[in-house]
Amino acid sequence: MRRPQLMPEAAAVVAAHRSSRSGLSRRTLLGGAVAAGAALAGCGIEGTRQSEQSCPSTDLSATERRLVFANWPQYIDVDDRDGSRPTLEAFERRTGIRVDYLEEINDNDQYFGKIQNQLAACRPTGRDLMVVSDWLLGRLVDLGWVQRLDLAAMPNVQRNLLPSLRGRAVDPTGTHAVPWQGGLAGLAYNGRVTAEIRTVDELLTRPDLKGRVTLLSELRDTMGLLLQARGHDPGDFTEAQFDDALEVLRRSVEAGQIRRFTGNDYAPDLKRGDIAACIGWSGDIIQLAGDDPRIRFVAPDSGVMLYSDDMVVPNQAAHRANAQRLMDYYYDPTVAATVAAYVNYICPVEGAQAAMEKIDPELAANPLIFPTRALLARASGFMPLTQPESRLYNDKFQAVIGA
Repeated sequence: MRRPQLMPEAAAVVAAHRSSRSGLSRRTLLGGAVAAGAALAGCGIEGTRQSEQSCPSTDLSATERRLVFANWPQYIDVDDRDGSRPTLEAFERRTGIRVDYLEEINDNDQYFGKIQNQLAACRPTGRDLMVVSDWLLGRLVDLGWVQRLDLAAMPNVQRNLLPSLRGRAVDPTGTHAVPWQGGLAGLAYNGRVTAEIRTVDELLTRPDLKGRVTLLSELRDTMGLLLQARGHDPGDFTEAQFDDALEVLRRSVEAGQIRRFTGNDYAPDLKRGDIAACIGWSGDIIQLAGDDPRIRFVAPDSGVMLYSDDMVVPNQAAHRANAQRLMDYYYDPTVAATVAAYVNYICPVEGAQAAMEKIDPELAANPLIFPTRALLARASGFMPLTQPESRLYNDKFQAVIGA
């Protein structure tokens, strides 16, 4: 296949990004996600499932050339000189579809609370496309609250979606969502204040790190890594295996090894050297390492946690075909590379790495944006949880971390 020509806006986007982008990242905004599973479990939504038969949607795309796209802040390419969004504006020019782009998602749980009553009652949310994290995607698919996608209308997606993001437990058929960006949860350390770390066991027990370690308050990332370190599969574990990993965490907490559990607010502490090591997110560490290469992300041999944020079309959205055109557009490798150059998370699009070489060769070589097959082979997603499981595991986790 002939490689597409570089978008004329790409170089300007990256130049502006490299010089003036703020430290805010998509994952920065997930600090409140720790209670998400428990909160959703208590929402009283059992019995509100819908189906294509009980909640049919009418597509008006043929006559209405528009769509409403809800996303997280700082999660698309922006020209910091004028605030424009080059790839989005190029899509509008190319297709004649006007996009009302809303940066309104700050927390999965909060956003779910905003839209759940409409979706449960088969009423429009006013959104044609929205980006949610993979665990919430699984819940929405289970409830029948998102529309089935026409894969034949999205040839770029079919051709270019990374193999590691196909056949996921949250959407086994791949017909309800398209990944927007992804990321890894692993270990990180500041080489200015400590020696290299390689394993979860070192992080939790090494004497020189006592009181200088933070872990994430997000259950799926912290417990996922601990499950892997104990030889368990985070994508398919038992309660006994969860308890086994949780006991390791409990002992580390009681020994004073862990300073605290955090959202994204570990990043400034790691940068200053106030903490020596942590569990962290790849996008954050890329940004920190850009200023100080002694800050390193580590993928332990036991594995890393892979997550994705996914584009979905909710029930009663009136512009599914328009949304599918936008999703397919962002699976053009050059378009995908332009976004990845700005947001610095895992690009889910095959061919984007080659396109990135024309935009920013340094980023093209970054395995946290374009993971190697060997790294992806050690990456796991977290097992989708039922409502009772979510409540059970969150209660146990919260009891140990003292939240």
